[in-house]
Amino acid sequence: MPRRTATMLASTLILIALLCAGVFIKVPYSEMSPGPTVNTLGEHDGEPVLQISGRKTYPTTGNLNMTTVRVTSADYNMNLVEAVYGWLAHDNKVVPHDTLYPDGKTEEQSTQENAEEFNQSQESAKVAALKELNIPVKSWVIVSTVLKASPAEGRLHAGDVIKAVDGTTVKAPDDVAKLVTKHKPGEKVVFTIVPAKEQAAAEKENKTATATKDVTITTTKSDDGGTSRAIVGISAGTDHTFPFLIDIKLADVGGPSAGLMFALGIVDKLTPGSLTGGKFVAGTGTIDDDGKVGPIGGIEMKTVGAREKGAQYFLTPKDNCAAAAKDTPEGLTLVKVNTIDDAMSALKDINSGKTADLPKCPAQ
Repeated sequence: MPRRTATMLASTLILIALLCAGVFIKVPYSEMSPGPTVNTLGEHDGEPVLQISGRKTYPTTGNLNMTTVRVTSADYNMNLVEAVYGWLAHDNKVVPHDTLYPDGKTEEQSTQENAEEFNQSQESAKVAALKELNIPVKSWVIVSTVLKASPAEGRLHAGDVIKAVDGTTVKAPDDVAKLVTKHKPGEKVVFTIVPAKEQAAAEKENKTATATKDVTITTTKSDDGGTSRAIVGISAGTDHTFPFLIDIKLADVGGPSAGLMFALGIVDKLTPGSLTGGKFVAGTGTIDDDGKVGPIGGIEMKTVGAREKGAQYFLTPKDNCAAAAKDTPEGLTLVKVNTIDDAMSALKDINSGKTADLPKCPAQ
């Protein structure tokens, strides 16, 4: 066999061997890619995304699209060939597996966590939207979760309304931790609560629950970092009563990053005219009850997905601007926002065509 032919054959066999090895070699990486984008003003799977009853709504036009990221599952074992292909692909991103699933988190645990975050983002979006429109919302502090084998287990329950701790009125979730940690581990703390069942019954009848009871719990020592901080094993949160029904219908989506776009969609439906003036606006960002917009993950994937669907403008959380601006899809304008007020102001400029005034993410 001629030397040249033998060399080519040997090289081909080595290449095939390397490819085969790459298929069987597993690497600790996961992949992110652009996911679906949905217009919060429109329909999804045949029904309106935002359903409002008990309050006058108005027709609107244009798009206020929430965006998503598609990720490989927790139990998916990526091979070396797939990882290399993902690194080379422009629209995909390969990241360490622990970035998406830290501490060995399972697929079930991740799905549950994402569902809880999604539900919370919906509540905060409703509150932020109604506050933006100066529509009163009743709020109170509740027991959000109770840790297993903690002093509070069996004494407090998720949904219990916390009225006071040691006789001091509670106005915000942070107040609970501050009052508990005034104690030393082993000391008793008194919670004044409205039990979850009584609160639910009162809400059903559109009444205010007034019957309270005191629950005394002995604190224990926190095991984080070896500190002697006193805890009882609960996390506090906020619950709300809205003056009319706002229902968000969007299945198979998780995480908190759609909060901003849900809030804007609610405002648009509750006000005359169109916020976008018929333009295609997409965006992302968490939102809290006060309308503060927070950063999210996978911003590069979301801008790509939005532009592929026709978005002209992308509402970008301030802290995501630098990453998004590194590789902005052609034809997409990144608009920097830090609050719902920023977003409303930007939409006003987009509507009126004053795009030169937009607070854009700086080019990198």
